[in-house]
Amino acid sequence: MTVKKILSLFVLIFFSASGIVFSDEKVELTSLGNKDSKVIIKVFSSLTCPHCANFHKKIFKKLKQDFIDTNIVRYEHHGFPLDLAALNGEKILNCVQNGKKRIELLNEIYDKQDDWASGSDINNINSNLSKIAKKHGLNNDRINNCLKDENIENEILNERIMAQKKYSIESTPTIFINEKKYDGKHSYNDFKKIIEKIL
Repeated sequence: MTVKKILSLFVLIFFSASGIVFSDEKVELTSLGNKDSKVIIKVFSSLTCPHCANFHKKIFKKLKQDFIDTNIVRYEHHGFPLDLAALNGEKILNCVQNGKKRIELLNEIYDKQDDWASGSDINNINSNLSKIAKKHGLNNDRINNCLKDENIENEILNERIMAQKKYSIESTPTIFINEKKYDGKHSYNDFKKIIEKIL
């Protein structure tokens, strides 16, 4: 999913017009694995991006089993929302305090992307997201508060802007392995070979 045209519309127009002031505050990183792992994988993705969901389902889950759970690799999800639905998904994701439960929610958000992201309007999409979030310890009040929380929204958007400036992201998912951009095929075998070369 390319972002060049969306970037100007989504960031420069919508967010500038909204009067958002970006700060140095950071959202809690959605991650899994040891911070001292030899290999750190950063995935910049939008929760509504089909390619991102495909990567997560086909590569992340095998990666977790083979490398993350054994503390060889650290995985980091960096939210890069391309639309309002993805932004709201990130807000809800950031409302889960427990890191393991947050990853579990991320898994289901990607697994059920076709269901929740195909709502007729943003209210319908939010309702679909809420149904998923309730399975992971969030109630209606917490979900609604998260969706309305401007601080969380500002932090997510700030992270997105900073990522765009630092990494020149042109599509999602954009993946970095130890700060080097991965341009290979989105197949687990190819991905695994890169990791094994580092190890």
